[in-house]
Amino acid sequence: MTFTKTRTAGLMGTAAVMTLLAAPAFAAAHETGACLITKTDTNPFFVKMKEGALKAAEENGMNLQTFAGKLDGDVESQIAAVETCIAAGVKGILITPSDGPALTPVVTQAREAGILVISLDTPFEPADVADATFATDNFKAGELIGEWAAAKMGDTSGAKIALLDLNASEISVDYLRNNGFLQGFGIDIKDPTDIGDEDDPRIVGNDITNGNEEGGRTAMENLMQIDSSINVVYTINEPAAAGAYEALKSFGMQDQALIVSVDGGCPGVQNVKEGVIGATSMQFPLLMASLGIDAIKNFAESGEKPSNSEGLDFYNTGVELVTDQPVDGIPSITSDEALEKCWG
Repeated sequence: MTFTKTRTAGLMGTAAVMTLLAAPAFAAAHETGACLITKTDTNPFFVKMKEGALKAAEENGMNLQTFAGKLDGDVESQIAAVETCIAAGVKGILITPSDGPALTPVVTQAREAGILVISLDTPFEPADVADATFATDNFKAGELIGEWAAAKMGDTSGAKIALLDLNASEISVDYLRNNGFLQGFGIDIKDPTDIGDEDDPRIVGNDITNGNEEGGRTAMENLMQIDSSINVVYTINEPAAAGAYEALKSFGMQDQALIVSVDGGCPGVQNVKEGVIGATSMQFPLLMASLGIDAIKNFAESGEKPSNSEGLDFYNTGVELVTDQPVDGIPSITSDEALEKCWG
């Protein structure tokens, strides 16, 4: 199997490019301070997450600062943001880690300083690097779209699969979704924490997208050069799916492949409605963020830390399959239903 990795110049930012997206949401007189640190400020998923955090902070009378990297994978900016939050003496930090191992030392410093650290969407490895994690069951999210794609195809022996992943770091959210999809599709996964080690001949290859439309387009073009008969496309998120579709369309092959994805954002759900994406797994970033703010407020007042969902090492915020082409045995909602609740 071919495993292609396309690197983007400037993937690793520096502290100097850390973007302070919003000064404190409220006056400094509010005694409970918190930080939200996302991977980027351009991905609609993180925009909605920020919206949820700001609304919850207002409701709780909290002083919230928000930070983000220039692009997915800019861990240097995230490290600098955590250091800023430690120096500010906040009570809690919400973070979507771009690179868990690289962030572990500074997150440990934050916790040693008495700050509650909650990971959103992307677990650390191990999960207890943070005090808590509020996230989708990302493996389940991938499994749902894999099961749907296999059921939709019927006979999967002729599948030619392109896997459009996040970045070369292979963080948890990346390998969980990728390998969940493969298992759902009926492909034997090897190391569940690795991407690209399978030997199934139906897999054309993997490429990275940085979670954006341009990356999705480039990755799809790269994999089509390996095998132009690709008929199943897994994507890490919906911006990457939109890019993959544009690449297929440029060759007149947009009706050739089933495209599946994860996120369930309103633009992505609209793409399901328009037939660009066959199915997507909806997650709930606004809920993740609002629960995180509530947990920081509770911790500031009582010292109590959040609990995990039963049998899991994180708090599961839920996932739903969205498709207008339902299949028997896999519960799903339509795009119209999803547009009423996208990223709530």
